[in-house]
Amino acid sequence: MDNYKNVGDAELKLGDKIVKLPIYEGSEGERAVDVSKLRDTTGYITYDNGYANTGSCMSAITFVDGERGILRYRGIPIEELAERGSFLETCYLLIYGKLPRPEQLELFTGNVKRHSMLPESMKRFFEGHPASAHPMGVLSAMICTLSSFYPDSLHNDPETIDHNIYRIISKVSSIAAFSYKKSFNQPFVGPLNRLSYVENFLNMMFSIPAEPYEIDSVAVRALEMILILHADHEQNCSTSTVRVAGSSQANLYASISAGICALWGYSHGGANQAVIEMLNRIKEDGGDVSKFVQKVKDKDYGIRLMGFGHRVYKSFDPRAKILKAACDEVLSGLNLEGRPLLDIAMQLEEVARKDDYFIERKLYPNVDFYSGIILKAIGIPSDMFTVIFAMGRMPGWIAQWKEMREAPGFRICRPRQIYTGENKRPYIPLDKRF
Repeated sequence: MDNYKNVGDAELKLGDKIVKLPIYEGSEGERAVDVSKLRDTTGYITYDNGYANTGSCMSAITFVDGERGILRYRGIPIEELAERGSFLETCYLLIYGKLPRPEQLELFTGNVKRHSMLPESMKRFFEGHPASAHPMGVLSAMICTLSSFYPDSLHNDPETIDHNIYRIISKVSSIAAFSYKKSFNQPFVGPLNRLSYVENFLNMMFSIPAEPYEIDSVAVRALEMILILHADHEQNCSTSTVRVAGSSQANLYASISAGICALWGYSHGGANQAVIEMLNRIKEDGGDVSKFVQKVKDKDYGIRLMGFGHRVYKSFDPRAKILKAACDEVLSGLNLEGRPLLDIAMQLEEVARKDDYFIERKLYPNVDFYSGIILKAIGIPSDMFTVIFAMGRMPGWIAQWKEMREAPGFRICRPRQIYTGENKRPYIPLDKRF
């Protein structure tokens, strides 16, 4: 969707020369100065550490307004999708640009379910990983491995791309559940196509052949909501990684695998695991929130407050507001052992809402703050939290990869740099180096 316009030019003075740079405005009023031809015309490049103010693409998928706390998928507010939508419906919306009609959703759901089984020989690959392997490492390796089972992944015709989309969305839940079972040396539980997407995942995770497993509707709805809220978030670290990898014409599996590796880090997808670890430390130290907050304020302790603040949101994270409302219901219905963690979390939030130290730094609870508590209550271990994040983010990564490949002017990503190393110097033979 070319829903942008040229609204004039910016003028940049470089010595005696005035350079005109086009200004573009997007559909929500965001403006950008186009510097794509700056180096060709002047020899200069722009410098933007961490790409904090660099627009790497034009995208019609997700809109985020950090100042006003707005998140929309294809124009639809996240609050409406979380309350009324399903995860597979959200997948269709992100990937294909519109909410599906009933017959389209039924067809899409059926296609996803039909691809839920893993190739039989692929199951042996799990045996090669030690029980201590982090499930994110297993997930990344297995997603990339799928491309060897489907050599048509290199083809770019729409029908083949659609089949690969069904495979990834479906098989990621099977891979995630299998990696969990592997860590406990339990037998793998295969998918059941009569179940919904989330029900099927919970059944593969927690059922065992020897006993019946009751799927809790509260857990299903809570996990569905978490997946929807994580489905996309415009050009974050992992999404940008998917786009950069895909720009080389790497296939969808390889590009997604790269995104999973980027998501793995504590500063990105691992943050909700860090929240639980922080709350447990406070609990083990007597549950004194004020004592912990004082340590956070004192730089000598070097303690970070996890789950607060966001690179984009400067007022509040709309996803956190939705999960906060769900948190109490989930813990009440599922796991009373999680209540102390919730109480500590509520006290921390109260401090952050009133304390000038947090207000001045715009440290408001983000989505990681509550999602970790809910996942813990469902019974998902903390080292699987980032895997759940990856499952939720899968449709966003796919949509971004697909949009990039179909965009006019598609080209490989190749950032520039400012070199700060040694100037030209001679090679010194080994026997003369002292």
